[in-house]
Amino acid sequence: MSPQEHMQPDELTVPVKLLSPFARVPERAYDHDAAFDLYAAEAAEIAPLERAVVGTGVALGLPPGLAALTLPRSGLAARHGVSIVNAPGLIDPGYRGEVRVILLNTDARQPFTVKVGDRIAQLLLVPLPAVTLRETEDLDETARGNQGFGSSGVGDAPEAQGQHRP
Repeated sequence: MSPQEHMQPDELTVPVKLLSPFARVPERAYDHDAAFDLYAAEAAEIAPLERAVVGTGVALGLPPGLAALTLPRSGLAARHGVSIVNAPGLIDPGYRGEVRVILLNTDARQPFTVKVGDRIAQLLLVPLPAVTLRETEDLDETARGNQGFGSSGVGDAPEAQGQHRP
């Protein structure tokens, strides 16, 4: 089946400009995957506990109302300890420059080599609802209230901690 046969009638098309002869259009690895794979358009050697900004060689023509997030690849994280420093990285709809990924090698001993064409991150497209922020004196009450970091416990089910969640 051609890509056009997979398209839904209301499917959005985002223009992708290749900026390098080594660039590849982001692709989904499997039908119905949520994110597209981003490929390295340049090589890099990332020393232990260091980071590198790696270019993908692509620019996106995101329309108003749509943003993109760069996310780590779970396989790179699990096998090599490679993640993205600012995960998720935000690509605003008005940005037309190269999508670059800030990779972090969390391994304390082994360097990580990025080769041209390696899948280095994922690209998730997200709709942006129209939102207005309005200052107020009071907020509505919720079950959580102002309980912050760690307020839901660690490891144990809520029932084991004597809490009940609806």
